[in-house]
Amino acid sequence: VTMAVLIETSLGDLEIDLYVDDCPLECENFLKLCKCKYYNFSLFHRVITHFVAQTGDPQGTGKGGESVWGLIDGPKRRYFPKNDKNRFKHKRRGTLSFVNDGNNMHGSQFFITLGDDIDSLDGVHSVFGEVAEDSYPVLDKINGAIVDDKNQPYQDIRIRHTIVLDDPFDDPKGLPIPETSPLPTREQLEAGRIGDDEKIDEFEGMEEEEVERIMKEREARGRAQILEMIGDLPDADVKPPENVLFVCKLNPVTRDEDLRLIFSRFGKIVSCEIIKDWKSQESLQYAFIEFETPEQAEEAYFKMDNVLIDDRRIHVDFSQSVSQMNKYALPQGWKLGKGKGDSGNKLRVKSKGQVGGRKYEKYDLVFSEDQGKHKHRDRDDSRSRHRDRDDRRHDSDTRSRDRGRDDSRSRHRDRGEDRSRHRDRGDDRSRHRDRDDGRRRDDDRSRRHSRDSERRDSRR
Repeated sequence: VTMAVLIETSLGDLEIDLYVDDCPLECENFLKLCKCKYYNFSLFHRVITHFVAQTGDPQGTGKGGESVWGLIDGPKRRYFPKNDKNRFKHKRRGTLSFVNDGNNMHGSQFFITLGDDIDSLDGVHSVFGEVAEDSYPVLDKINGAIVDDKNQPYQDIRIRHTIVLDDPFDDPKGLPIPETSPLPTREQLEAGRIGDDEKIDEFEGMEEEEVERIMKEREARGRAQILEMIGDLPDADVKPPENVLFVCKLNPVTRDEDLRLIFSRFGKIVSCEIIKDWKSQESLQYAFIEFETPEQAEEAYFKMDNVLIDDRRIHVDFSQSVSQMNKYALPQGWKLGKGKGDSGNKLRVKSKGQVGGRKYEKYDLVFSEDQGKHKHRDRDDSRSRHRDRDDRRHDSDTRSRDRGRDDSRSRHRDRGEDRSRHRDRGDDRSRHRDRDDGRRRDDDRSRRHSRDSERRDSRR
């Protein structure tokens, strides 16, 4: 590996190490093109994030360029053949390769890899060098370029100058080496978009307050798009209603009817709902009140904030919730209404199969209200089946518990009977012992009596 070339770009300098011994033909072509300033003002006309950054076409279109031998000898030697024995692979970012023109030929265009282990390029394009690690920050800048759908950067990234540091090859005869760096041609300047030296400041001339307002609007827009993607918002452009008030710090004893009666003096109330806990049905101490017009809501907002209701000072503000604005989540171009000759409401399309002038085949199926009721009946049947299954499980558990209690009781009874039998046996044994003791005492008395009688007889 030889540190051979320094490429000065509009984003910083790239130090290039070449595989001179292993890839002599490719390295000679690259070195001589750099020496004759062929790459000066060339655009990085194609940048694919974490993949490649392609350059080397003086026209900036990706269709031009020629080898150094074509530059000397003409179109017949515009390309040189690909080296099929090239053993290098695109293992690390910063790898330099000549672009295959589709016929296993190379010209002047080359690319730098922006990622590691890009195996799909191996064997197709010829590796001949690499970017030194000290230049990786410049690769990061190129990798972060903002591009269009054709992967062309919106702001130009150009090769401004090339400096050959080491060239082991002799110059071919007729190589046009300029005395000074040439100026860019008109075609090269027109090939780009926003100049590489232009400063992009969209807030130039604006006041700080206006810049802050724009940034907040963009941040809010980004959050709304995220909420739309995860399904928390029906649409990113949706706005909260202007005729709905949010009332909080309510007393738990305050009821919907009380709140409706108090706020009804400002106009007709469409809905008034105190939000309750789904399980205990206790008040969560906040409510939403919808008026018929925004003017009525505005008057209530100014006059009812910090008012005492049921010994509590309430707080009133305009609602920021949009949960009730799109109950049906209709696609764009759909609406609720009665169709011609329909007996009830249906979901239908404004124009037959058309939304915004374009046809969407997936919008051809429209569900009627009857089908919706049928779906609800199916859902209710499913719920009833689940309830029956739960009841059966409950009965089975109850029976098993009862059976367990019965078994336990019978076991306790058996133990009691065993204990009573043991006590009876003990009593029998004690009675037998008492009887035996009585017999022994009687025998002892009879023996003593017979001995005494014998003694009296002998004395006589």
